[in-house]
Amino acid sequence: MVKEDIRSIPLIYKLLAGLLFLLAAFVIAMLFGAAETTLSDVWMAITSFATGDKISLIRDLRLPREIAAIFVGSALAIAGAVMQGMTRNPLADPGLLGLTAGAQAALAIALALLPTAHYFALMLACMIGAAVGAILVFGISAITRGGFSALRIVLAGVAVSSLLYAIAEGVGLAFKISKDVSMWTAGGLIGTTWGQLQVIVPCIVGGILLSLLLSKQLTILSLSEEVAVGLGQKTTRIKILLFLVIILLTGASVALIGNMTFVGLMVPHIVRAIVGTDYRSIIPMSALVGASFMLMADTLGRTLNAPYETPIAAIIAIMGLPFFLFVVRRGGRILS
Repeated sequence: MVKEDIRSIPLIYKLLAGLLFLLAAFVIAMLFGAAETTLSDVWMAITSFATGDKISLIRDLRLPREIAAIFVGSALAIAGAVMQGMTRNPLADPGLLGLTAGAQAALAIALALLPTAHYFALMLACMIGAAVGAILVFGISAITRGGFSALRIVLAGVAVSSLLYAIAEGVGLAFKISKDVSMWTAGGLIGTTWGQLQVIVPCIVGGILLSLLLSKQLTILSLSEEVAVGLGQKTTRIKILLFLVIILLTGASVALIGNMTFVGLMVPHIVRAIVGTDYRSIIPMSALVGASFMLMADTLGRTLNAPYETPIAAIIAIMGLPFFLFVVRRGGRILS
């Protein structure tokens, strides 16, 4: 009854509630940290050209970091939702199925071979690596007896991810860039700059817009491929475009913050419990919930052991692993 009551609420009200929650999470993230600030400080840093230590801290360090959290959280949540809908696999997640590992391996190779490469080149390398990781996972799953299954794809993802992480570490050791590679391996928003956002944000926005345009087709595809074909969908073309969305969102996210698992798994399941199974509702709601989730995780990372930082990847993993096991136990449904 509770789930039915929630789903009966018009989508516009849910989106407004999600937007307000995101705004609250953003304000909290801007206020708290190793150096606490006031609402007045935040307002002046955003709306004026005032100077000062706290104003500079907010404008040059905290603001780009939290903007990055918003876009990366949205990107990973949508990428996970699209993967789950396209593969009809409730355990699908960019981090679990080899995409982030592939992007990380490609990033390590790019840093080794092209040490002076522009940030855009590193992002392209991450996208190529994410595509290679996904192709390896689905290729291995496809050639095994019995074809695709949720468990088989996850197992293939674990194996491929381990191999690709080993490649990244090996390249780092061989070229003496382990420290640089480890900065991305840890998965965090430390050191995010406005220059990085200028490159990454347009790619993420493009991926989000494309996912929204394909949301109706994704809803039909998530039901059954036979139904999609029967309704006249060109499923191959749609899958290619959806795959492009996943690569775009995942590659851009890894290029900015490194390896981050479980966001794309948890958020879509939570959102489906609120808005149902229509991806025209799931995708925009996932963007809001994913952004809020990443802001809260980053705020926890900065405040739990201030002035030292707790890795955001560790915080998300602590929440994500029990959630993963819960989804497995419930057969892919968190509410029934």
